Amino acid sequence: MPTKTEVSNTASSGGIGFTGALFIALLVLKLTHTVSWSWWWITAPVWGSTALVALLLTLTVAVALVAKASR
Repeated sequence: MPTKTEVSNTASSGGIGFTGALFIALLVLKLTHTVSWSWWWITAPVWGSTALVALLLTLTVAVALVAKASR
C-alpha cells in the first residue's frame, strides 16, 4: 500500500492557470468599478481560449480537405 507521500506525488496539481487568473483579475476590476469595459472583454479569457482552439481545429480540417481534394 502506498504511503501518503507517494499518493500525493502521483496526484496532479491543478490550479486555475493563466486564463483563470486573468479572468479573476478582470472580474475584480469590473466589480470594483475600476474599469468600465464590456462584460464580453471581462469574460474573454474564458471563451477566448476555447474559440482559438476551435478556430485552429477548423483551419486544420479545412487545409486537410483541400489537400485531399487536390490529389
